[in-house]
Amino acid sequence: MERFILQKLLAWKNSPYRKPLILKGVRQVGKTWILKEFGKRYYENTAYFNFDENEEFKQFFETTKDVDRLLQNLMLASGQKILPGKTLIIFDEVQDCPKVINSMKYFCENAPQYHIACAGSLLGIALAKPSSFPVGKVNFLQIDPMTFSEFLIANNDENLAAYLESINTIEPIPDAFFNPLYEKLKMYYVTGGMPESVLMWTQARDVTAMQEALSGIISAYERDFAKHPNINEFPKISMIWKSIPSQLARENKKFLYKAVKEGARAREYEDALQWLVDAGLVHKIFRSSAPALPLVAYDDLSAFKIYLADVGLLRRLAQLAPTAFGEGNRLFTEFKGALTENYILQTLIPQFEVVPRYWAQTNPPYEVDFLIQRENDIFPVEVKSESNISSKSLKKFKELFPDKVTLRLRFSLDNLKLDNDVLNIPLFMADQTDRLIGLALEKQNNE
Repeated sequence: MERFILQKLLAWKNSPYRKPLILKGVRQVGKTWILKEFGKRYYENTAYFNFDENEEFKQFFETTKDVDRLLQNLMLASGQKILPGKTLIIFDEVQDCPKVINSMKYFCENAPQYHIACAGSLLGIALAKPSSFPVGKVNFLQIDPMTFSEFLIANNDENLAAYLESINTIEPIPDAFFNPLYEKLKMYYVTGGMPESVLMWTQARDVTAMQEALSGIISAYERDFAKHPNINEFPKISMIWKSIPSQLARENKKFLYKAVKEGARAREYEDALQWLVDAGLVHKIFRSSAPALPLVAYDDLSAFKIYLADVGLLRRLAQLAPTAFGEGNRLFTEFKGALTENYILQTLIPQFEVVPRYWAQTNPPYEVDFLIQRENDIFPVEVKSESNISSKSLKKFKELFPDKVTLRLRFSLDNLKLDNDVLNIPLFMADQTDRLIGLALEKQNNE
């Protein structure tokens, strides 16, 4: 499998300002695999230490903060040589080892010549705890589920992925590319971007194995819920998790605690929801009161939507059968287009520094699915799961904020085009959003 994050890892390796790396990402998104693959490709050897499998390694960090002694002990215990710049040191499953995470400060200050990468399945939870974290002494990278482009490459459709990358003008895509991309996107909705699920489909073409892979990932997440330090939160986390498909099936997708349990109050469930957010299992998207900078200043903290980390996991959690992908547009429209919205959000998050928001007003009701901030511009985004694309909310948004809107975005099954200030992006081109906005703005300036 080809993962684009390898390029970011390579930039980290070659940076003169390199610090120990913490690789974050939800469980089973491929953190260990990518670090080992990176070590294999770009280093003479890899020294791999798993603190879950070999708990005795933790003792080395409890007795000393001396980096040379630590390295000597690790070399002797593993039988691996560790050379500055030539060995990639991987510390895996470090979420329960605060001393290991803390030691990154000493590696950064006293042994910057060593290349160290840390990973762990619930690292987001560990890092959210106010412990002696090595602030400013580590670099962070986030690994997300595989993008649609990565899925195409895994599926031996490199030509389609290369075609998407090569587009440098806003004009309709020929049917010879449009139709196969549309069909492949349906399959991506079914598998999602979790590497194991993608592998079962692309290598074995085995739908049953792919379904089992997704079920196994969901079960592993549900077992993790019990790792909340307060055991009383376990059932609450579980109830919120199971309520997500029904929350997204609502016309107004604002998260409602009472949809989790009749009479539930926010204060009873806030901690449980935050645990899911810290674990990277869900994305929390706040409603914004205005498209102004900084976006965070206009958050309405009482109104937000919740999406899953991956569209394939959402499909499996909602118990939608894979057969739906053979039935015309059904996958795109199923439960109010929730799969499509989830897919668009998961492709936007890695492309932009600021997490998207959404905008809504109640009387009369209008809603813009997402607001994205690109540099110092804010763009309203509407997601349509078909090619029926009347956009009342986008129109209203422009009426209300005429000075703020240079370009409006619409994702749909229509072809690529720029209608005045509305850029229509085919759903299968969502990975290219940042680049396409740049091309559209350029086109506007030249007209």
